Amino acid sequence: MVAGTIHDYVVSMLCGLESCVMTGQNAASWGYFNTATNQWNIDILKDAGFPVHLLPECVPSGCMAGQTCCEWHGVPANTPVGAALGDFQCSVYSCMTDRTDAVLNISTSAQLTYAMPLDFTPPNIPDPSSSISYFPYFDGSYLAVAASLNGGNVMATLVGMLSGWMNELEVEVSDSSLYEKLIRCALGVDSSDLRVSPTILGERHDLLSLGQVSNIHPSNLSLGHMTRAVCRGVLDNITSMMHPVFLLEAGVQRIMGSGSALSRNAVLRQEAERAFPLPVEYGQDVDSAVGVAIVFHDRM
Repeated sequence: MVAGTIHDYVVSMLCGLESCVMTGQNAASWGYFNTATNQWNIDILKDAGFPVHLLPECVPSGCMAGQTCCEWHGVPANTPVGAALGDFQCSVYSCMTDRTDAVLNISTSAQLTYAMPLDFTPPNIPDPSSSISYFPYFDGSYLAVAASLNGGNVMATLVGMLSGWMNELEVEVSDSSLYEKLIRCALGVDSSDLRVSPTILGERHDLLSLGQVSNIHPSNLSLGHMTRAVCRGVLDNITSMMHPVFLLEAGVQRIMGSGSALSRNAVLRQEAERAFPLPVEYGQDVDSAVGVAIVFHDRM
C-alpha cells in the first residue's frame, strides 16, 4: 500500500500499477520534500516516526507513468499515460508562451508568476514571512509565485454587501445586474484618491492582515469611486507581494493577463495596465487541462 494524491490514484488505475508514482510538483505540496533532489526528506520523517514506506516513488515532472492497461471510455489500451502534474503549473504552461512572460491570473483569488533562471535553486529553508514562493516547474526549473487569497472574490464581496443592504431596504436587484452597474459607474471615474486595502481574507504570509478603507472624504464616496478603489486595491496588493521591479530585473518583457475576473471587469484590466511598466496582453484564460495536454504533446 502506497499513498498518493487523487490524480496519482487515477494514473495508477489507468496503468494498472501496483504502486504509485508522484511528480515533484505534487510532492512539494505535501512538504518534507527536497525539490532540488526530487527526493523525500526520509531521515527527518523517519526520526519523527512517520511510516515512510507509504511514500510514493518520485519521478520527474513531464515523464510517462505507463500505458493504459485496457480500453477505458473510448481510450484504447496501451495509450501512454503521463505522471500527474500540478494544477497551477499546468495552468501557467497553457499561457506562458515565452520565458520572458509573466502571468497575472485574477479569478476568485489572484496569482502573479514568472519563470526563474534555469540555474536557480530555492533556499533550503523557506521564509514563512515572504510573500513569494518557489514552485517546481519543468526540467528542474522553478516559478516565482505571489499567490494572493484576495482577487475576484473581493469584488464579489462588495456586490454581496451592497445586495444585502438593498434587500434590507426592500429593493430587489440581481447580483449580476449590480455587478454590471458597478463596472459602468467605475468606468466613469478615471481615478480615485479613495484607498482600499482588499485583504479581507488575510494572506498566507500575513494571516492577521485585514481589509481597510482610508482617505475618505465626501466627494469620493460614490459607487464609482468605491469600485475603482477596490479594483486598484486588488492590483496594489498583488504588486506589493511581487513588486514590478522584480519582474524587470528578471527580464520579464510582457504580462499575460488571464482569469474570469479580468475578462469580465474592464476596470480591473485598466488598473492592471496601470500597475505594470510592461505591456499587458490578454490571451486565452489559463486552463490546466489545456496546459497538461501541451506539456505531453511537447514531450512525445
